[in-house]
Amino acid sequence: MLLACFALSFRANAPLMVYSVSNGSIAFRSDAVLELIKANSNELKGVVDISKKQFAFRIKVSSFNGFNSPLQKEHFNENYLETDKYPFASFEGKIIEDIDLSVEGTYNIRAKGNLTVHGVTQERIIKTDLIVKDKIVNLHSSFTVLLADHNITIPKVVHEKLASEIKVEVKALLIAK
Repeated sequence: MLLACFALSFRANAPLMVYSVSNGSIAFRSDAVLELIKANSNELKGVVDISKKQFAFRIKVSSFNGFNSPLQKEHFNENYLETDKYPFASFEGKIIEDIDLSVEGTYNIRAKGNLTVHGVTQERIIKTDLIVKDKIVNLHSSFTVLLADHNITIPKVVHEKLASEIKVEVKALLIAK
């Protein structure tokens, strides 16, 4: 019985190791010669297991809003990202650095994993900033995605309206489970 009490008290003082996204968003920007396209989604889902240094994030691609017009959103979903066929984009893998999120501060980490967009998976290393305060982790990351890397083709007729390199920004609050 004494051993059980010791184990319970040790567990109560152990740092929290699994975090889930309580509020997350992804925004993207296509800055082409003739047109600026921006959209965002607040439906990012994810989990980070610090003890295993693993993470997994996912977003429903059709949840993006903020396009210049309803037709632009329709083309995004039907012609480019084909959301009926590939409904989700995801990033999952490992955290390269050793971090202790029980200690407040700012951490600059690299996340190495598989980024899947449009059904095509590419291995990526993405730099991410984590700010830990009051047991809440604020995550921020900016990176680019090349459409060609994910077999997203741009018809010549709209080539100057859609950038071949898309800027992506991810923000999330991670809460201990």
